[in-house]
Amino acid sequence: MKRRFIEKMTRNSTTDTSTRQAAVRSSHQRLAVVGGGAWGTALAMAAARAQRDVSLWVREADLAERIRRTRENTVFLPGHHIPQDVAVEADLAAAVRGAHAALLVVPSQYLRATCMALRGVLPDDAAIVICAKGIERGTGLLLASVVQDVLPRHPLAVLSGPTFAAEVAAGMPTAVTIASSDVTDDAPSSLAASLARALGTPNFRPYVSDDVVGVEVGGAVKNVLAIACGIATGLGLGSNTRAALITRGLNEIKSLSEALGGRRETVTGLSGIGDLTLTCSSEQSRNMRYGIGLATGRSAVDVFDGRPVVVEGIENAASVTDLARRLEIEMPICEAVRAIAIEGRPIRDAMNDLLARPFRAEPRGIALNIRHHAEGSADRAIRR
Repeated sequence: MKRRFIEKMTRNSTTDTSTRQAAVRSSHQRLAVVGGGAWGTALAMAAARAQRDVSLWVREADLAERIRRTRENTVFLPGHHIPQDVAVEADLAAAVRGAHAALLVVPSQYLRATCMALRGVLPDDAAIVICAKGIERGTGLLLASVVQDVLPRHPLAVLSGPTFAAEVAAGMPTAVTIASSDVTDDAPSSLAASLARALGTPNFRPYVSDDVVGVEVGGAVKNVLAIACGIATGLGLGSNTRAALITRGLNEIKSLSEALGGRRETVTGLSGIGDLTLTCSSEQSRNMRYGIGLATGRSAVDVFDGRPVVVEGIENAASVTDLARRLEIEMPICEAVRAIAIEGRPIRDAMNDLLARPFRAEPRGIALNIRHHAEGSADRAIRR
């Protein structure tokens, strides 16, 4: 049963050869960025710097018009000038017309609906690049499988890595991973390599991978772990605690990735430890800021100054742990975040239960399970 579920989750990870080759032959000169939030806006700017023909689809018509007029996304990415050659569209069909590739930059819970909307308007030979991070709640599918469910004939890649939108928009040096399954067959002519050439500039450096599963899992889980680090920071627990959460959280990413067919070494790359370290170490991270707010009793409205912000780690705290439970994988940090952020468990109780887990060996090959002397106590290290 477990094996069939994993196969379902990761099915369609390969692309039809003729369709892939048609897309790779294209220079990917015409790029459509689907999603006008902070990250979508920053990616459109990065693509324009790479001298691509870029369109940016913004769902809200009034915001699209304001961006066209002022050349600034004042709602999601204020303070950054959007080049004139980025075409801003509120009409999805107009945004993707003639596109060689569509970069999907919508929140993970809206990805399926966005793909449904792209049916019939996205060119048949256009590649799809998933730039969202998450696992679909309910189905437990990785986002690549969601896209292939709805748009099965399109070549598919995933873009992920340690990226704050504001820094990409400002042109600061940034490295990302682009993964496609065809890299194994012919890396230089693969979809990921073609996209790397299309998007790459001296300050935006894409690295190529064939591990679509590993790259996706790292992006999905790191947002949940960032909430945990935010909670620890808000409680004043210090740098030691955050380092422990990052390191043990990385092990949770490895466990889930391996169970789904990803490779452990991918977790040590940009889409794994790179993204995790960034997101868990700076209040630029929405997920970390949200966790700090939880620990200090502030609402999301207060934390984000009333701005409309999607905190992906909340949704993924449920989808990640649902999946882990089905696969019988222990992910205690993600479970603690779920208990606090979704189920309303008191922070002190959830954190103390986490700290009272049995002592384990760090290498997987050592069988060790030492009962914690404080197991069952509800008021120990966390007294806030």
